[in-house]
Amino acid sequence: MSKIGILKEGKIPIDRRVAITPSQAQLIKARFPNVELVCQKSDIRCFSDNDYAQAGIALVDNVADCDIIFGVKEVPLGQLIPNKTYFFFSHTIKKQEYNRDLLNEALDKNIRLIDYETLTNAQHQRIIAFGRYAGIVGAYNALWAFGKRYNLFHIRRAHECFDLDDMKTEYSKIKLPIIKIAITGGGRVAKGAMEVLLSMNMRKVTPERFVNEDFQEPVFTQLNSRDYNRHKDGKDFKRSDFFEHPENFESDFYQYAKSTDLLIACAYWKPEAPVLFTRKEATHRDFKINIIADVTCDIEGSIPSTIRPATIEDPVFDYDPTTGREMPAFSDEGNITVMSVDNLPCELPRNASEDFGKELVNNILPCLLGEDPDRIIERATITNKGKLTKEYAYLQKYADGKE
Repeated sequence: MSKIGILKEGKIPIDRRVAITPSQAQLIKARFPNVELVCQKSDIRCFSDNDYAQAGIALVDNVADCDIIFGVKEVPLGQLIPNKTYFFFSHTIKKQEYNRDLLNEALDKNIRLIDYETLTNAQHQRIIAFGRYAGIVGAYNALWAFGKRYNLFHIRRAHECFDLDDMKTEYSKIKLPIIKIAITGGGRVAKGAMEVLLSMNMRKVTPERFVNEDFQEPVFTQLNSRDYNRHKDGKDFKRSDFFEHPENFESDFYQYAKSTDLLIACAYWKPEAPVLFTRKEATHRDFKINIIADVTCDIEGSIPSTIRPATIEDPVFDYDPTTGREMPAFSDEGNITVMSVDNLPCELPRNASEDFGKELVNNILPCLLGEDPDRIIERATITNKGKLTKEYAYLQKYADGKE
């Protein structure tokens, strides 16, 4: 029998999401009778301890006797329990410097670390994510920032709303002028962002029309990788080639930067891939973007103005492209206003947790607790028995502090 623990989030700032909701915990107990499931007590979770108790889930002070532990965000180093299997977003696979110690702690404590971001199907597509709600809240925050910057309308912040349905009641207050909004990406995050704009009856246009035509209403376009990346040798764009060898491509985004008022960046980015635009390009007179909602939030990554993550409490800052420095939010018309909250789904934690937990129960637990012919769990395991697994051996120099 395996014992599963639902972890109390320990990272600061706090995260109110949970990987498994009370109703889903009930379902797990019914579907997997050989599994014991407990929930660590928490006073910050979007579902209360009483919600779990009423669902028949035992509440515990700690999960030290559990075999498998499910969290959401990175677990503080001192709270990692040796010799356990952990599921959480580790933010290590891109060699994020700020989490090098976390990876080493997992190695030193003989932890089997499985990152939700690395759980993929046989076609290498992610099968569990909070992406939809990152996109939904990111787009909503982008519109909130636009209203604040130009003093056009005032809406509640997403985290001030009870849930998504409550947030949607704010849409009628948003009165946009004739602007153009660009969304990058084609995955869950981008679809979540488009969900907001389409719910507001905003018109979607093709990238070609977006660049070449004027409109008498606010419009948006969706830009996929082929729209703003080109091969350095002039070869035709092939999606597989771009994702396998991004270093052979260069950005062609500037054509859109000359037409875009508000950018919602939702595209996954690898460090080897081209940046969207450069700081120098952002200083050009025809660079039109005044507000950027960087939903992906790669610090100093594809977007030069994303110099730090913002917080839910303080979601925006201004970026001066001439100096590359942060400035107070909404302080100068020459600045770019940046929304770079790195835990956007936390603003709608109940909805986000429900969707995420559903995917976990349906797509992950059967492979973890039963047969796994596609090696979904194995391929997602970053560390095991004190070593990096074969798929993640490329992280060794990063772990050793050599890169």
